[in-house]
Amino acid sequence: MSRARSEQQLYRDGTYSADGVYGSRPSTIGVTVTLDEDVLTNVEVTPHATEPTSHAYQQAFADSVLRVVVGKRIDEVQVGRLAGASGVPIGFNDAILHIRAEARED
Repeated sequence: MSRARSEQQLYRDGTYSADGVYGSRPSTIGVTVTLDEDVLTNVEVTPHATEPTSHAYQQAFADSVLRVVVGKRIDEVQVGRLAGASGVPIGFNDAILHIRAEARED
């Protein structure tokens, strides 16, 4: 993050965290990203589920999402079903929306 800030940069560099919500219960999943010039350079997903099946889906998603989103601009990130998880991506996308709002340059 030592490079000069780009004139077209929309988000502040740094590390941001948010919980994403999905489902009717509702369920949550934690997302932490590192931004450098609007690009995701690191992503950590923390499963919050306590029920074994839900936790397994969240963990499978967490294990697979990095290769899909790291290296992409945060504005381009929106994932669909991964590793058999259909609801978890909705929570991930929700967390990304919150992170975009927090990191947005004003």
